[in-house]
Amino acid sequence: MKITLRQLHYFRALAQTRSFGRAAGLVNVSQPALSMQIKELEAILGTPLIERNPRDLRLTRAGRSVLERADRILAEAMELEADARHARGLGELNIGMIPTVAPYLLPGTLAALRAADITRELRLRESQTANLLDGLRDGRLDAVVLADPAPAPDLIAHPLFTDGFVLAGSAARLQALGNSPEALRPVGLPADQLLLLDEGHCLADKALEVCALDRRQTRLDLGASSLSTLCGLVAQGFGLTLLPEIALGTETRGTPSLALRRFDAPEPARQVTLLRRAGSTQADWFAELAQHIQQAAQTLLADARRIAPPAARPA
Repeated sequence: MKITLRQLHYFRALAQTRSFGRAAGLVNVSQPALSMQIKELEAILGTPLIERNPRDLRLTRAGRSVLERADRILAEAMELEADARHARGLGELNIGMIPTVAPYLLPGTLAALRAADITRELRLRESQTANLLDGLRDGRLDAVVLADPAPAPDLIAHPLFTDGFVLAGSAARLQALGNSPEALRPVGLPADQLLLLDEGHCLADKALEVCALDRRQTRLDLGASSLSTLCGLVAQGFGLTLLPEIALGTETRGTPSLALRRFDAPEPARQVTLLRRAGSTQADWFAELAQHIQQAAQTLLADARRIAPPAARPA
């Protein structure tokens, strides 16, 4: 009897969930079927992989070693399938985007991709950075769009565009800041007025970075999960937030009372980047995808500069 990919897949699900019931649900099989496959895997290897405690499951030393190898094997298998799909011209793409990019970039990008190939099958996932990187590395995603990703030797990065930040709030709050040089710089913002997205969103981390703040200094952290929620709050005078340029068109249409203000140069910004695995051999689609995303972004950025014109530079 030989080890199967199914057994490794089930074992990885069990290691992730620490529960036979949750693991069975994750891989869409019955609990007895999953349990049988795990027992067969242990029998083939001749060693227990799981410590079965009444309240918890833990990996044995051998189990940890098998999990590490299973991750690599399953990733290679999914890479093989993805390469075969692209080689056959099926054009299926599994794309992930962070929540502060997806609602704004996806409509234009999808329209362009569909126009280029009406038969293309697209699968999209919107999630936070850590989840998308996990999906990319284990083969569930072909490419992800992130902001300011850390360099990684196993990933190929293609910079897409620079997305500047604009200060957003009610007209009264923005006017109350005044026009001093400090008020027109992110580090001059009052910490107790800054509203942030929930923890785990890279945009919140970037806002803290450019404002030189610690999250504990922001008293109005309401745990919002979307920019639209933040815009609705600040438009009603509940504080201030940093809004990326690509979001200006959508959010100002959805919240007409939202007021905007440009920072002095150099304006804070994030670098939006497309990533794929370095092991992807069929990568023609990657350049095409990058081009479509960039075109969609340029339309949004031009709209943003119309809505909130950059300050005139001295001659």
